[in-house]
Amino acid sequence: MKTTIEINDALLKRARSVSQRDGTTLRALVEQGLQHVLGKPVRSAPTAVESLVFDGRVGFTEAFADASWSKIKEESRRR
Repeated sequence: MKTTIEINDALLKRARSVSQRDGTTLRALVEQGLQHVLGKPVRSAPTAVESLVFDGRVGFTEAFADASWSKIKEESRRR
């Protein structure tokens, strides 16, 4: 779930530094902090991924053979 929060500039700078140092994301760091304060970790349920097979062929259709990723993303969101 997405949300917006206001964080003190100095605290955000420290958090970004720690997340970069630890090779994690700011999101993961915030979640760890909330789990610590709330007292118990919460695991999210695994997300099912639909398996798609297209006639056994590999690669893009002719319409997308030379398309940029932004065009491919844009078209995929229209469907």
